[in-house]
Amino acid sequence: MSLSVIVITKNEARDIRACLESVKWADEIVVLDSGSTDGTVAICREFTEKVYETDFPGFGLQKNRALDLATGDWVLSLDADERVSDALRDEIAAAMAGPAKYAAFDIPRLSSYCGKSIRHSGWWPDYVTRLFRRGKARFNEVLVHERLLVDGPTARFRHPLIHEAFRDLDEVLDKMNSYSSAGARMMKREKREGSLGRAVGHGLWSFFHTYVIRLGFLDGREGFMLAVSNAEGTYYRYLKRMLQDRIP
Repeated sequence: MSLSVIVITKNEARDIRACLESVKWADEIVVLDSGSTDGTVAICREFTEKVYETDFPGFGLQKNRALDLATGDWVLSLDADERVSDALRDEIAAAMAGPAKYAAFDIPRLSSYCGKSIRHSGWWPDYVTRLFRRGKARFNEVLVHERLLVDGPTARFRHPLIHEAFRDLDEVLDKMNSYSSAGARMMKREKREGSLGRAVGHGLWSFFHTYVIRLGFLDGREGFMLAVSNAEGTYYRYLKRMLQDRIP
């Protein structure tokens, strides 16, 4: 059984080398880049000839484009800030060599925030469906926070995918701005309204949900910082949606 790894990128020079280094054992690596200006494409070409450049229509559609370029029996979808450990590599190999019972596998993802691995706050074990038989799954075509739609039974892995989610506060702010803007556009498409009241209410709930209900306080100061970040992202998403209606 052969394995294709697919990755979509834009200005990921800081992360992409470690990502691709962790999967250089795969039979095929496919990278779909959308206008990087920081040397990402050159780094990717050190690992694979299958590097393609295109526009960016949204995360779900872009990942389906990369999937359509893959040729392996199995596909592993990664983000540029994720790494496959040796233990997870062995678990992937065993799953592909095993009986044809499952269409896909959910992988626990261990994410870090400003240098600390987060074990609560709704971030762990954070199962994500990333390994699947080609032809048995596709991504839903949304702008952000896409998910894999699987045709068949799934199972869970034990070893985690390592996720360098937010290295520092600059990255937190950049991603929060980008995701809140994309989220506001999705709200408009879905005919959901934004308002100051909704922004404040949903923002406060996001903080309470992360820090109290999801036990974020057990993650120490980073847990508090993460809860505030989640609240801010939610707050600005609703504000941006509100302001969209004021633009002719």
